[in-house]
Amino acid sequence: MAKKSKKYEKKNGNEKQQKPDKDMVMQEKAAFDKLPKDVQEKLKAIKVKLDKFQKQALEKFDKYIAGITLLPPPKPEEQKEQKPEDKDKINVLVLVDDSDSRKMSKFELKDKLSVIIGNIAQEIDKNLAPQTVILSELWQNCYDAKYELLQLIAMSAPIFDRGMLAAIKIAEVHKTMVLKKFEKYIISYVLAGSLIQGRATPTSDIDVWVVIDDTDVKKMTRAELKDKLRAIIIGMGIEAGDLTGIKNKLNIQVYILTDFWDSLREANPIIFTLLRDGVPFYDRGIFMPWKYLLKMGKIKPSAEAIDMFMGSGEQMLKRVELKLKDIGMEDIYYAILTPSQAALMLHGVPPPAPKETASLMRQIFVQKEKLLEDKFIKTLEKVIETRKAIEHGEKKDMTGKEIDELLNESDKYLKRIKRLFTQIEKMKEEQDMVKIYETIVTIIRDVLRMEGIEKVQDEEVVNLFENELISQGKIPAKFLRILNEIIQAKKDYDEKKLTKNEVDKVQKDSNELIKFLVEYMQRKRGRELERAKIRVKHGSRYGEVILLDKDAFIIHDIDHEEKEISRAKIKDDGSLGTVQKSSIEELEKALATVEIPAKVFIKEPIFENLKNIFGKDVEILINY
Repeated sequence: MAKKSKKYEKKNGNEKQQKPDKDMVMQEKAAFDKLPKDVQEKLKAIKVKLDKFQKQALEKFDKYIAGITLLPPPKPEEQKEQKPEDKDKINVLVLVDDSDSRKMSKFELKDKLSVIIGNIAQEIDKNLAPQTVILSELWQNCYDAKYELLQLIAMSAPIFDRGMLAAIKIAEVHKTMVLKKFEKYIISYVLAGSLIQGRATPTSDIDVWVVIDDTDVKKMTRAELKDKLRAIIIGMGIEAGDLTGIKNKLNIQVYILTDFWDSLREANPIIFTLLRDGVPFYDRGIFMPWKYLLKMGKIKPSAEAIDMFMGSGEQMLKRVELKLKDIGMEDIYYAILTPSQAALMLHGVPPPAPKETASLMRQIFVQKEKLLEDKFIKTLEKVIETRKAIEHGEKKDMTGKEIDELLNESDKYLKRIKRLFTQIEKMKEEQDMVKIYETIVTIIRDVLRMEGIEKVQDEEVVNLFENELISQGKIPAKFLRILNEIIQAKKDYDEKKLTKNEVDKVQKDSNELIKFLVEYMQRKRGRELERAKIRVKHGSRYGEVILLDKDAFIIHDIDHEEKEISRAKIKDDGSLGTVQKSSIEELEKALATVEIPAKVFIKEPIFENLKNIFGKDVEILINY
């Protein structure tokens, strides 16, 4: 969570909490007055204890506590299973913001706070039972499609809140309303924005994104579907605000799936930021796979997107010259922002949000790679800050002189970024050269290992490749020439003499060599695998038993599309142990890691096993 100033804390006290709606307060008071006197007294006593617990907990851990809330009583079926002493428990959830935890691991922080908070509660009342939950744990539950904790928070009564509990409550209530009416259309419901990024303030909006499936729309156009559902979903947001008393805070963005996909392909920084930071409160299997693919670096902007980002710079600077006083500042901003994002994309980084671009440029190109001078980052920061000041009304006008200065600095910036592109491309080419060399050497080691040669040193690779594979006619001689070219290119790289022509030639020829070596290993592995197979016929079906070291894998019907696979241990007498269900993934893993014996012996007891597995009419096929 974003840190507040001491001045704000002193002046506003707990105003950082969600202010209750006056009508809601009146309704709650009227409902309270209708309760029996003994119940009213009990609730008052609980409130005194909770207020005392809140005060002591905040005095001890104000920096970390994001919210404290009274959990609802257990469901009737859960109450039956409770011990008598547990029925008077006052269950409280303490939400801990662990985003700034650096001195210890997140779960060490949780354990430490849980013990101390538990002791505070016990000193106040033995029945006070706090449950400490860290934000990263709550978000991980959402990533794993476990939403029970969200539902508990939505039904709870906040005692103290910096804004996160309110966000979860209204988002969960709104999500439930949306799913109840439109579940078949909703792909994902995602909480995003400053709350998730740890930059929230008391006035921050609660940003949610709803992705709608429009791939099977027949009765209306996609645009009509989006507009129709968007209007209803936003209306439900207002209703959720009335129900929870959290009004005018929910900011709802509605996307149809095809538009969302297009934005992803076009490297829209907003969508990349949503995927990177967003937390799914509901997902039908689209958002999380994309999130993980982005994290793994598998979702990358296309070459066209990079060219578009880079090319837009010059076009916008020309427009600035024509419209200096009208939209000059806006165009200068994008003229240097989009090429900066393009440079980061070319380096292999997903396009960041605008406010993150300058710091990421400095971190990667100035500090790490040392390809760019810091004065150009200051130009980018100046333009971003000026545009932000205008947008927020802090700067009312821009003089022609100021725009001219920014335009001149931006022109220099853009020329320097063009040169940075050349530097990045050269660096990438050289890095690709090293990757090609390492890939080729690794594959050749694997091939030689299959030929019985272990522990091959780098300097031995060429000689062994020639003597064991080329000279014996196992691999065509032209690949020795390609290997020598790759070795020479690596030497030139080490001596900083590598040329672009060398890189281009090696990239082209290495693909052919890699393809041949992989196919060679597959053919050899296939021939070795045949020695370990027993093919059988049972009825009209064909099956296989694959004997791998100490395990046997049984494929019951090799022609069936969804193969039934079992697994059994191979005993010392050659018979099979208990047959257990397995999977194609387990078989593939075993084939990749287990060394196939040079000779496979079939002992008599296994024939009885084959009858038990495939039936008495089983036949063993020879030389199939």
